Amino acid sequence: MSAAQSDMALEDRLGALQCHFTWKLNPSRTKLLRIRDKLQDIGTEEGCKWLGHIYNLQGYVHFQLGSTEEARSFFSRAAEAFRQTRGADEGPWLVVTYGNQAWLHHHQGEPAESRACLSKIEGLMTEYPSQDELHPEICAEKAWTLMKFSGEQKLLAADYFQRAIRLQPGVVEWQTSHVLGLVNMSKHSKTGVEEDIMEKLREAKEQDPENLYLAAVYLLQLAKKGQTDKCGARELATKVLRNPVSNYSGIKPLLRFYITFTSMDEAVALAEEALKLHPDERYLKRCAAHSYKWKIWEEDSYSSPSLIEKGIRAHEELLSLYPHSSFMKNMDLAGICAKSENNKAKSEKIFKQLLAEDLEPAEQQVFFTIYAKYLYFIQQQPKMSIQYHMKAAEIPIKSFHQESSIQTLEKIRDREGNREVDKFLSRLEESQE
Repeated sequence: MSAAQSDMALEDRLGALQCHFTWKLNPSRTKLLRIRDKLQDIGTEEGCKWLGHIYNLQGYVHFQLGSTEEARSFFSRAAEAFRQTRGADEGPWLVVTYGNQAWLHHHQGEPAESRACLSKIEGLMTEYPSQDELHPEICAEKAWTLMKFSGEQKLLAADYFQRAIRLQPGVVEWQTSHVLGLVNMSKHSKTGVEEDIMEKLREAKEQDPENLYLAAVYLLQLAKKGQTDKCGARELATKVLRNPVSNYSGIKPLLRFYITFTSMDEAVALAEEALKLHPDERYLKRCAAHSYKWKIWEEDSYSSPSLIEKGIRAHEELLSLYPHSSFMKNMDLAGICAKSENNKAKSEKIFKQLLAEDLEPAEQQVFFTIYAKYLYFIQQQPKMSIQYHMKAAEIPIKSFHQESSIQTLEKIRDREGNREVDKFLSRLEESQE
């Protein structure tokens, strides 16, 4: 076999692997930076069942961002994490990691090392055959990874979790992550998830009683169904504050519970208490900033100047803590500044800067919707506001913000008989058929 044929054969084998490099994740740079920040905030405390998956995805993200040595390090850490969490040196859980390492060696011009990884994979597949096309360990890692990407990929994630659970039904963390993924797809619903998903959530909570994030999500969904358990929330808050800091500690859904169903003051108090216990944790600074934001928006024009200043300082600090995933933080900062007469010029400056940026379509849609509301409520420019709601609505991405802009336009049409809006909505409806 010639060298060229050998290279082609290697690429064919690599292309047939199941790993991050072959899962058609296709993330933009902006998405990669956002995922990198989220993964850093998950936390890597001992005993985390998803540690290997976290390191594998971090390795892939760093490779895509051009940090080859960081990628190599994370893939090695993934392999070690799997060995520790599974209590064995080898097993089918290493197939994805070896696949990632094979691709990394290939990209680095190291064919011998790449082939060595392929041999390890073949050995594992022979030793641990599966009755399905994919081993359940591979299905579960693929599902967990897809959950971190777009809406369509989250739907695929649910399917892969179902396959993994059907093949290996006793793995608690797979069942928990599966149901959390299903709930997340309905996170903007005011009435909560459908009853069949609610039942899955109850079952997952019974099987995974120590999972405080799951418990907080369950409380939030119960409240959306009209069953507000304030005592249960306060008991859970005490437990959450004792646990290691992570974006899966349960504090975020618990804050959402307080914000929506009890009081903004309790939400702010919880966020500040957590931050007092861990003053250097950037994730908790983010939670505190969000609680200030929601309290300011709830109070509308009655927000105290001191609260607004506190919210501005908190969000300005977030921009320095999350410099590469700052889009929404800038939007939030602009919205808070708009509530203060002394900071309206700063708000307008931020919006103008974002308007001039080369945003991705999904970010553009978010920007257009929020900017349209700013133009209407703060700048008193209703005609210009309509134009930006139209811009948001016509971007072909189904999202909470697109739906919000469409609903606003429908109200304008029905209330004012606006012919331009009526024609626009008719064209939009035809284009979506």
